[in-house]
Amino acid sequence: MSAAHELFRGIRAAIIDLDGTMLDTAPDFLVAVNRMRDELGLAPVGIDVITRFVGKGTEHLVRSLLSLDYAPDELDAHFDAALASYLRHYREINGLHASIYPGVEEGLRHFAQLGLRLACVTNKPHDFALPLLERAGLRGHFELLYGGDSLPRKKPDPLPLLTVCADFDLAPAQVVAIGDSSNDAQAARAAGCRVLNVPYGYNHGQPIQDVDSDGIVATLFDAALLISAANS
Repeated sequence: MSAAHELFRGIRAAIIDLDGTMLDTAPDFLVAVNRMRDELGLAPVGIDVITRFVGKGTEHLVRSLLSLDYAPDELDAHFDAALASYLRHYREINGLHASIYPGVEEGLRHFAQLGLRLACVTNKPHDFALPLLERAGLRGHFELLYGGDSLPRKKPDPLPLLTVCADFDLAPAQVVAIGDSSNDAQAARAAGCRVLNVPYGYNHGQPIQDVDSDGIVATLFDAALLISAANS
C-alpha cells in the first residue's frame, strides 16, 4: 500500500466544507456585496475580489470589503450598517446564483456507500448554510451541520472539527476534513484529522498547492475513491 493510501486507512467519517468545496457560491456573494456597496455609495467590485475574502466568516468578508474604501480608523463607523445591509441582501438571494461543483453528489453518495459518517462544517452562518444545503438538495447527506456561529470559535480553530469527532465518538485520526482552503487544512492539522484539499475553490486567492495538506483531489468523488482504495 502506498504512503498516501496508508494515511487514509481506518477513516470512518468526513467533515466537508461548503463554500468553494461543495458549492460555487461566489456569484451569490457578488450580488449581495454589490447591493450592499451600492447602498453605501461605493463602487461595485468584481468576483476576483470576492474570492480573495470568502472563507473566514461574514464579519471578515464585510470588513475586508470596507477596507478597500475606508481607512482603519473610519471602518468601524460604517461596519454595522454595512453588515446589516449585506445580511439582508444575502438572505434574499442565498443559493439563487450558486451551483454544485462536479463530483460533489457522486462523492457524497460514494461516501455513504462506504459507510462514512458525514458532517458539514462551514464558516457561513448556520441560518444561511442550512437553507443553502437544502436548496441544493444536499442536506440529507449530512448527520451534522455546524456554521460559523454554531460554536464559540470557527475554522481555522480546531474546535468545530473536534466537536464533530466527539459527536461521532471517533478519534480525530479516523476523520478526514475536505475543503478548498488553508482554513480547512489548519483546522484539521490542529485537530489531528487527515486533510484533503480540492483545487477549484477560493483559498483566499492563494494557490492551493501552498497549503499543508495530505493531498489534493480533483473532486469529492476522487476523495471517496481514494478512501475506498485505502480501506479495500
